[in-house]
Amino acid sequence: MKKLIIGLFISVLPALTLAAGGAVPLDTMEPDHSNDASLQRGAALFTNYCMGCHSMEYARYKRVAEDLDIPQELYEENLIFTGAKIGELMKNSMKSEMAADWFGAAPPDLTLESRVRGEDWIYSYLRGFYKDDSRPLGVNNVVFENVGMPHVMADLQGLCAVEPKIGVDPSVDPLSGDVRNGEICTEWASEGSMSPKEFNAAMYDLTNFLSYMGDPVKLERHRLGMFVLIFVAIFFVFAYLLNREYWKDVH
Repeated sequence: MKKLIIGLFISVLPALTLAAGGAVPLDTMEPDHSNDASLQRGAALFTNYCMGCHSMEYARYKRVAEDLDIPQELYEENLIFTGAKIGELMKNSMKSEMAADWFGAAPPDLTLESRVRGEDWIYSYLRGFYKDDSRPLGVNNVVFENVGMPHVMADLQGLCAVEPKIGVDPSVDPLSGDVRNGEICTEWASEGSMSPKEFNAAMYDLTNFLSYMGDPVKLERHRLGMFVLIFVAIFFVFAYLLNREYWKDVH
């Protein structure tokens, strides 16, 4: 019994550690894998801004094109820049040794990032960069302190001059009626091509795409789950009637 208790404790220790380390406040987002338009925009953002460094080597271009309802010819022409074929895995051309020299560590594969970090973490992280001249790349992140990744979407968002207010809900001053914490950044070091609202929407799409990549069969699983529940409910009726028939003469 003692060994069993110790084994159970060891098995749940990683989860306890993860929970203890999740003290950073996050903004919430609800992924929607049925929104093909959002997933398509997210795929385009990932290909243009993320795939130069990050791969998705557990997924194939063809599967993504089919799930997102993108014609294969159109996908190959606009979303594959490595010369790979539509049926190949989604790898990039950056060598891990070179990436480690440039950034201090090789950029991780992002196929299962949403399963590891969670959608809220990714959505908050993508919007959490700010200017920090003490860092080698000139930026830091309120969600991932001392991050080694550059702010690759600074041309879209701009660069916040102060720490963004991630995980802080907007509020209304009861006296003046002013909205407080309405925007995550109050001072900008440089402006981007998108408004804060547009950038938030774009990061929602990118996070939604990463969520889909981590669980591409989610919609099908939910659909089949309904049939399973219906079967269990029907089977329960027959099982109950059969049980009552077996025990009716037992006193």
